[in-house]
Amino acid sequence: MRLRSLAIIGLCLAAAAPALAQDYPNRPIRVVVPFPAGGPNDIIARVVSKAVSESTGQPVVIDNRAGAGGVVGTEHVAKSPPDGYTLAVTSAGALVINRSLQQMPYDTFKDLTLITQVAAVPELLVVHPSVPAKTLAELVALAKSQPGKLNFASTGNGGMPHLAGEMLKFSAGIDIVHIPYRGAAPAVTDVVGGQVQMMFADVPVLLPQVQAGKLRALVVGSAARAAALPDLPTTAEAGFPQVRADNWYGLVGPGGIPSPVAAKILAEFRKAMAQKEVIDSMKSQGAALVGSSPEEFTAFLKAEEAKWSQVVKVSGAKLD
Repeated sequence: MRLRSLAIIGLCLAAAAPALAQDYPNRPIRVVVPFPAGGPNDIIARVVSKAVSESTGQPVVIDNRAGAGGVVGTEHVAKSPPDGYTLAVTSAGALVINRSLQQMPYDTFKDLTLITQVAAVPELLVVHPSVPAKTLAELVALAKSQPGKLNFASTGNGGMPHLAGEMLKFSAGIDIVHIPYRGAAPAVTDVVGGQVQMMFADVPVLLPQVQAGKLRALVVGSAARAAALPDLPTTAEAGFPQVRADNWYGLVGPGGIPSPVAAKILAEFRKAMAQKEVIDSMKSQGAALVGSSPEEFTAFLKAEEAKWSQVVKVSGAKLD
């Protein structure tokens, strides 16, 4: 019955789409963040949403709905009316990675309107200062000389930091041991304390510890160097181009948003993302704004799914 009601709403919206698009937005927009407040997903969504609110003159309200690695909040949006007033800034895990790890309550490519990739955040590889490796090549050589002796922390099984470590493990042919934690804070604490030797994580998560000299950064997993660490090489520059790991966040809505309305949403968010204050704020977080078209975003998601599903398959990664 609910699906039928949503279908009827969708048909009515489609008939009125041109007028709705001209008038959009004429009331508050709700942007779901499927993670707790204070993390990279939340910060990025708040900065961009604030600029959208200022530009449109309408409130843009952040709604934190955490759970199941972003799935709970994203599912909520997938099942909302497709009128353009309920959106989500959500993550790689909730959109593509978890599709290889569990039965999903929504289909990313059928139940969501894919609007744009908002930002990319490189994964940063760090080691404890006691590790005698100043480069990625030296770390790989060290790991090969001590199979099974080096540990890498992650924020939990199946997350981006875990899979980035697994990608390095099989790409470099090394035997390092995964130590999963429940979240970034305890993982970083133990790497800083030397209980675990290394980890991948989003640049903003690790940057303060690197700047304080408590961790040594070796590489970023992105195609280009991170603005926050311009002297740090990429994995490709370090000789391991097959190790490519960016976390990223995308803007989506419920499936069935009329194309003219979705185009207006994209235009408003692109306008916000072009503001200098937003660009500077994202740089300080180690993030790069993207603003891709829906077609580019869809192609990107399919490429990311193919890449990470292979990592899941080879590594045998499982959720907690």
